[in-house]
Amino acid sequence: MSETAKLALNGREAAFGLRHGTIGPDVVDIASLYKETGLFTYDPGFTSTASCESKITYIDGDEGVLLHRGYPIDQLAQRGDFLETCYLLLYGELPTAQEKEDFVYRVTRHTMVHEQMSRFYTGFRRDAHPMAVMVGSVGALSAFYHDSTDITDPHQRMVASIRMIAKIPTLAAMAYKYHIGQPFVYPRNELSYAENFLNMCFAVPCEPYEANPVLAKAMDRIFILHADHEQNASTSTVRLAGSSGANPFACIAAGVACLWGPAHGGANEAALNMLAEIGTKDRIPEFIAKAKDKNDPFRLMGFGHRVYKNYDPRAKIMQETCHEVLDELGIKDDPLLEVAMELEHIALHDEYFVEKKLYPNVDFYSGITLKALGFPTTMFTVLFAVARTVGWIAQWKEMIEDPQQRIGRPRQLYTGAERRDYVGVDQRG
Repeated sequence: MSETAKLALNGREAAFGLRHGTIGPDVVDIASLYKETGLFTYDPGFTSTASCESKITYIDGDEGVLLHRGYPIDQLAQRGDFLETCYLLLYGELPTAQEKEDFVYRVTRHTMVHEQMSRFYTGFRRDAHPMAVMVGSVGALSAFYHDSTDITDPHQRMVASIRMIAKIPTLAAMAYKYHIGQPFVYPRNELSYAENFLNMCFAVPCEPYEANPVLAKAMDRIFILHADHEQNASTSTVRLAGSSGANPFACIAAGVACLWGPAHGGANEAALNMLAEIGTKDRIPEFIAKAKDKNDPFRLMGFGHRVYKNYDPRAKIMQETCHEVLDELGIKDDPLLEVAMELEHIALHDEYFVEKKLYPNVDFYSGITLKALGFPTTMFTVLFAVARTVGWIAQWKEMIEDPQQRIGRPRQLYTGAERRDYVGVDQRG
């Protein structure tokens, strides 16, 4: 006899089957709830609702576990590289040497964008936020690449996937160059993914540029650590947009727009802005007191996580990477970094933070690292979007190929006015 969960209501009983994942909690299949009972569930934020079945990423927030296709994030970040992680997320297995060589070749040969895209950028004001530029330019890809928008064709889906992994770093670098008033830099095929991105961001025509290998490795790790994170807000947005049959470029643009929110992708920018607000080490006790005061709205950004109730598994690797970058660049007297390191020490040792498990998270360390690499805070969420693109694509592709897939249509608890009749304007009191 199969396992069921029973709902008793006004003397009636309805039974719903249980579904079991490979790991993690079981779920109650309530697809027939309305048909059986005339009821919906009420779950703001969908925090207790499995919106889909997925084989891509698993998170255990209580234990601090993050797995991509079964592989722990620390092993991927410390022993692999970003394009290998991209292959894993897209295809389900780590590539052989030949498969990796072929995949890297295909991505590398798609990094250029249509030359007319450069004119598209000039339509934005010079002071436009780079994320505003990204939302527009990613969506505009569908206007340039008509031969990969048919979502019913597996070949076109894969071409679109490769194109976005390859081209979104180019668009991001162009957004950065446009933001600071420098000429665009074309991709270079002999460079690695991370080296190429740094070159497009920081090279200028007047002198040669060579990416520091320590900084390139740090950039690559940042991309790996942000590649996918299960059914978060932006990923759910991509899936919801995709469920309508929208083209893949439009779906990823929707993900970029959602990521822009300060509670999601903007968290590392918010963390650095908080460090700037604190300013100097001597002011830290004042802000720690504010953070501990339940009646004070101030929150320490970059500490704790919505999902992880333990140490964020990405934060440990990001912490090591952060210190490697600071050591390589010899940065020791930056007041913001001094504030950050002191806050880190307090959060790891202060009883209040330890008890509430408010550990420094990946946003805290990535914000410091990106600042040290030379990026302005306005670019932080853009870099997150570059990294997360492969996760969005893998999730979109999985959804499109799922035979159970239907257009997303959440229900609601209506609390507005009951039915009423229209009254002409001359009769309204």
